Amino acid sequence: MAAPPQLRTLLLAINALLRKRRYHAALSMLKGFRNGAVLREKLWAILQATYTHSRNLASFVFTYKGLCALQSHLQGETYQVHSFVAAFLGGVLVFGNNNNINSQINMYLMSRLLFALCRLGVGKGYIPEPRWDPFPLLTGLVWGLVLWLFEYHRPTLQPSLQSSMTYLYEDSNVWHDLSDFLIYSKRRPSE
Repeated sequence: MAAPPQLRTLLLAINALLRKRRYHAALSMLKGFRNGAVLREKLWAILQATYTHSRNLASFVFTYKGLCALQSHLQGETYQVHSFVAAFLGGVLVFGNNNNINSQINMYLMSRLLFALCRLGVGKGYIPEPRWDPFPLLTGLVWGLVLWLFEYHRPTLQPSLQSSMTYLYEDSNVWHDLSDFLIYSKRRPSE
């Protein structure tokens, strides 16, 4: 079934607008927004990653609790160092393999750990209490540094981050018509 003439005319007008260089920056912003809102990963990959994540967490909890119990049993009571030793060994055994899932988990924990250590430092008096909320400054530094690294030192970033940022910040600069501006990220191979 052919599209009505009014729809074809509208599509031609939209595609002509999308090709005008003077609107490229604004349209690139819109496509970047669209790319940020679209879920790219396939469902199977998400399910597989979720399973691996869950399995690793279950294995870690089992290992950690077992090692804590063993140390407590051997020494007759529980010490703070037991928690560190059990977690250290469990971390090496379960999360020590450098793969995408473990990398994501370790990076997540690292960010949480840095926040917690700062709070502990303030609580213990090693770091002075901030007079203002440092979160906006931290946010600006994080985003400023990651985009600077992406633009000028890309190989230093983790491959999955590079891929996501390429999709958001570079793929949004390219389109040929309405189909790869709004519906698809890139021109389909059959075109």
